[in-house]
Amino acid sequence: MGKEVRKQEKKFIVAEGFLRTLIYIGVIFAVIYISRASYHFGYAVFNQEPMDQGDDVRDITVVVDKGDSVYEIGRILEKKGLIDDAKIFVVQELLSNYRGKLQAGTYILDTGMTADEMMEILAKENLEGQPDTGAPEGSSEPDASTETGEGAAQ
Repeated sequence: MGKEVRKQEKKFIVAEGFLRTLIYIGVIFAVIYISRASYHFGYAVFNQEPMDQGDDVRDITVVVDKGDSVYEIGRILEKKGLIDDAKIFVVQELLSNYRGKLQAGTYILDTGMTADEMMEILAKENLEGQPDTGAPEGSSEPDASTETGEGAAQ
């Protein structure tokens, strides 16, 4: 009878060791998966890449309604093909100088813009080339003295 108990104990010890090993392997894979997902999310937030470059750039009209949240604006931009992910846009807005400044209106954005460039326009801080939105003091008119970017260097 003592031998049967010892055999059962050995089987239990082996099964327990096997189960513990499987749990460790599962935890390791979970940590790797979460780490990779976090890295890719952070990379997308801080490495802003435009959707298109060169001759593939196209203008897209975007309408932001009053009361739209940043996530809703991000979904609009995602559906129009201006950004990859609305959640990433939300985090970019939280970390940008335009936090809480995005405004309703009709805008012309292009697929060659980064998220920061789009937020600058959506915050109505750079309305160059935008349709007249009734902004005070004719701020939608480009001023040659404030022109910046590639066009100003030429």
